[in-house]
Amino acid sequence: MSVNLSPAAETARYIDSLGPEALAKAQAYTTGNHWLLLAGLAVSILVAWLIVRSRLLDRLTERLSGRSWALMTFAVSAAAFALADLITLPWTIYTDWQRQHAYDLSTQPLGDFLGQWALSEAISVAFAGLFMLGIYALIRKTGARWWLWGGGLAAGSMALIVMAAPSVIEPMFNDYKPVPKGEVRTALEQIADDVGIPHDRIFMYDGSRQSERFTANVSGIGPTARIAISDVALKEASLAEVRAVTGHEAGHYKLGHIWRYVVIFPLLAMVMFFLLNRLFVPTARLLGSDAQLGEARGLPVFMVVTSVIGLLAQPVTNSLTRIGETEADAYSLATVGEPDALASALVKTAEYRYPRPSRLEEVLFYTHPSVENRVRAAMEWKAANQGAKPPAQ
Repeated sequence: MSVNLSPAAETARYIDSLGPEALAKAQAYTTGNHWLLLAGLAVSILVAWLIVRSRLLDRLTERLSGRSWALMTFAVSAAAFALADLITLPWTIYTDWQRQHAYDLSTQPLGDFLGQWALSEAISVAFAGLFMLGIYALIRKTGARWWLWGGGLAAGSMALIVMAAPSVIEPMFNDYKPVPKGEVRTALEQIADDVGIPHDRIFMYDGSRQSERFTANVSGIGPTARIAISDVALKEASLAEVRAVTGHEAGHYKLGHIWRYVVIFPLLAMVMFFLLNRLFVPTARLLGSDAQLGEARGLPVFMVVTSVIGLLAQPVTNSLTRIGETEADAYSLATVGEPDALASALVKTAEYRYPRPSRLEEVLFYTHPSVENRVRAAMEWKAANQGAKPPAQ
């Protein structure tokens, strides 16, 4: 290994290996995603306005007025989410299916996409309805300080989802099987031992059903924790790349990032609820709604306010996730010791995340550090550790 390794030159070599056509395509896709954030907000506002003007939720509330408050609130909340999702289905098909096909990021048939969309909506509408039932109950019980308690409800809900997703929700959408015996499984078992995940919790899944993206994950908490790697990664990656990528994902688990999010994001939700408490009335007036904050028929107003606040808060939430991604990369390098494999694996993600954004673009829109910055960090680690023995496995 050369003692004169230049991290900058090595980084440029990796990124340039994509070729100008692939880089231009990645840039177009990524820039398009940024514009879709604004367009999506406009769609959300329009849909909320249509629901308010239709007075469907008002009529449903009147029809259920003789039933228990809890049943009425859940039914109206679930109906609001279901209506919004149905009205935006054409937009969803464009953003999540047609566009993915246009950029060669998916081969999923439309029928399968719609079937999975329907299943996902059934789950999310039920869960969102229950969550809003909890929010409206807090508004009734705690008055003006409901937003403080709302943060606690958000934390509990997030913890529940994290625990339930690997074993209950995700198997509804993909087929999870044990990774077959061989060098890949042996490598994954070594990583699992390092983070305390049992060998029977190492899976491969048919991620190519939805997307051609190169991915793996370590998810869950305690007994639900598992390592899962997409068949896309298994087909396209070298053994070293599998180790590097899985080491990164294991870093999230080992470093307790999920607990960071369980604490930080509910705090952000609390801030959002605080603002919602003050912005609900003027927003309702703009949309033409006479609903009060504590009424489920006012949920479209709720949606508009949270959508606007959520978009404005993205630079903050993105910065938090980028910090975690940087730490996970460092963990992979320190424990797996495959800088070139990590770099080459990262380059494979550049097709859906332009690798050379401006600093402002990265801060505003990127949930991960740019591929260029991540490869540069890997090459700097490589230069600093030339001649070092690989970490013991």
